[in-house]
Amino acid sequence: MSRRSRSSGRWLQEHFADPFVQRARMQGARSRATFKLEEIDRLERLLAPGRVVVDLGAAPGGWSQYAARVLGARGLVVALDLLPMDELPGVSFLQGDFRDPETVVRLEALLGGRPVDLVMSDLAPNMTGVDVVDQARAEELGELTLGFAGHILAPGGALLMKVFQGAGFNALLADARRRFASVRIRKPAASRQRSAETYLVARNRRE
Repeated sequence: MSRRSRSSGRWLQEHFADPFVQRARMQGARSRATFKLEEIDRLERLLAPGRVVVDLGAAPGGWSQYAARVLGARGLVVALDLLPMDELPGVSFLQGDFRDPETVVRLEALLGGRPVDLVMSDLAPNMTGVDVVDQARAEELGELTLGFAGHILAPGGALLMKVFQGAGFNALLADARRRFASVRIRKPAASRQRSAETYLVARNRRE
């Protein structure tokens, strides 16, 4: 058996034994990532009935599914991803790249003039296994997400996004603090401890 096959086998074994994976199956959640958002929202109160949310990198829909349940019929969740996503009640899906101006125009049409209260992003770059390359990609993606949020969010709006600790992390944090009045970092229990991922919560977008 090759090293890759052994590694893949260990990953699959760990994945299916993961209590959050098992919980997602039992509760009908689209992914274990649902519980990352659930914990952060319990602490930060980012979601509330009637709010408008844009979910970047939404597929397979775990975050959108949770957000739609909290926002209720008066709220709006627009899920955006390069990949297709199965329909979810209470969620409008847009397939496209948030970096593409045409996609942003389509998104604004879906919003229908409603101000955006929260941008949330569980996006991660395609990993190569080369730390310096992966960290540079993560930093670039973070900066692009900050820029998108600055464009689409209403003044006073909030951003929740995945970030990766390492080179460039402090610069990204400083940029977020220039754009938002309050910035903090959260590491939910459903985020594997060995992972460099963590979550940036930025509130009150500056005008």
